[in-house]
Amino acid sequence: MPSASCDTVLEDIEDIMTQDDSKPQDRLFARKHVVPKVRNRNTRKYLQEENSPPSDSTIPGIQKIWIRTWGCSHNNSDGEYMAGQLAAYGYKITENASDADLWLLNSCTVKNPAEDHFRNSIKKAQEENKKVVLAGCVPQAQPRQDYFKGLSIIGVQQIDRVVEVVEETIKGHSVRLLGQKKDNGKRLGGARLDLPKIRKNPLIEIISINTGCLNACTYCKTKHARGNLASYPTDELVDRAKQSFQEGVCEIWLTSEDTGAYGRDIGTNLPTLLWKLVEVIPEGAMLRLGMTNPPYILEHLEEMAKILNHPRVYAFLHIPVQSASDTVLMEMKREYCVADFKRVVDFLKEKVPGITIATDIICGFPGETDQDFQETVKLVEEYKFPSLFINQFYPRPGTPAAKMEQVPAQVKKQRTKDLSRVFHSYNPYDHKIGERQQVLVTEESFDSKFYVAHNRFYEQVLVPKNPSLMGKMVKVDIYESGKHFMKGQPVSDAKVYMPSIIKPLAKGEVSGLTEEFRNRCGNHLSSLSHTSAAIERGLVSSRTVPQMQRLQEDCALKISVGLALLALLFAFFVKVFN
Repeated sequence: MPSASCDTVLEDIEDIMTQDDSKPQDRLFARKHVVPKVRNRNTRKYLQEENSPPSDSTIPGIQKIWIRTWGCSHNNSDGEYMAGQLAAYGYKITENASDADLWLLNSCTVKNPAEDHFRNSIKKAQEENKKVVLAGCVPQAQPRQDYFKGLSIIGVQQIDRVVEVVEETIKGHSVRLLGQKKDNGKRLGGARLDLPKIRKNPLIEIISINTGCLNACTYCKTKHARGNLASYPTDELVDRAKQSFQEGVCEIWLTSEDTGAYGRDIGTNLPTLLWKLVEVIPEGAMLRLGMTNPPYILEHLEEMAKILNHPRVYAFLHIPVQSASDTVLMEMKREYCVADFKRVVDFLKEKVPGITIATDIICGFPGETDQDFQETVKLVEEYKFPSLFINQFYPRPGTPAAKMEQVPAQVKKQRTKDLSRVFHSYNPYDHKIGERQQVLVTEESFDSKFYVAHNRFYEQVLVPKNPSLMGKMVKVDIYESGKHFMKGQPVSDAKVYMPSIIKPLAKGEVSGLTEEFRNRCGNHLSSLSHTSAAIERGLVSSRTVPQMQRLQEDCALKISVGLALLALLFAFFVKVFN
């Protein structure tokens, strides 16, 4: 076919055409006889394939989460709050670890064994290809541990953002939130108290009244995680208690790293809080006070005795002594002497007859001599504590005590055994056989053979497994005793007290769903429910509407392009035939 020479000046684009080329009118005539072939496809199947999520996609909010918590009641409360928020957003909290898509591991840093269990759980989760989120005091205190690499971490004061961390982790990202809660530069107690939670026991509410402490004990790693004292306002704590009673709770535990120090940072104190709380406790419900160190209760002994005598407050107090040697206490920087501890215990025993004093002892602290240890043994023999937590010393990384000269491991083990032998040499409840006691039934025993109740002094009483007793205050006759418990038979004609509150929430049910929280997660829950329903029907997914919109937009675009081409073609014909 002849072509235009490069040296030839073209007057118009049509000059390229030759006589052998078809004319525009010929092409227009031929177009009229072209019949478009319609592509036949199954529209319904197409929509299903296009709108169903790819096999490797993830939709946060529908996965199963397994939560494991180690440590104190404060940590357990944090775990309940995290479970509640995740469940409120649509995640399913499961008790079956192998069935879960993600493991949320809430750690304790008090002793080496607890961290070892935590580390082993991380390893197991990775071996089973589970998504992992770390929480609690271990990652908060030491976030740069080698075995944390590539894993998501949520700090102890950031538990109100657990949903964000879990969602990003499910998407394959690593997130770390370790900051402190502050208001105008002042450190707060932590996440809000009115967040949703799933109580491990629907009858028991654990309330953290403050976080951190005022001490600087040389062996303590928890201080690195929880920091200095930060108390919640009294009115917020009272509101939380009221809400709990309205949800069927019949027992409240107050917890923190040191309840005795409550309020010192906000201009109040523990007795003031307790008097406010007892005003809202309904008949048949009880309040249990958590651990307090000797220095901060000494100045409130008179008021504390009055409160512990209140009929709706357990006559129980946990006061750790750690050692009966002033030399050892000084090395621990405990800020009290043995005489201070004895003064507190003796005063409360006198003013609150029958009170239960629980305490802690560390065996084998650096520098502890045989004489130091024997002083501790004598203290236990003198007071015969019914509840005694004996701990072998473990040097925690980063603490001053870890750098001290250590007691040989074999000596520490032997002292722990010796003190345990002394503790088991007496039976604190034998003299109570034959007594008639009033007890509050709140849980099931570990062997599932009995229900567990507690009397006025928070002593454990096992009662028959009768569902009608759960959550009620009943009278029992004590007929047997052991080292850590008594057994009681309900008195047939005695009155059964039920707290003047509504029926407890079901196990696993989310509590504290405020209107504000519902609004925050309403759209999220709605989208999840639509997505799940669509997938189950097998018709369309949550992306059907946007997909149809895109199809309509494509059609509109094609029409616009077609009209533009027709306009250009019309202009071309006009020019040719003119």
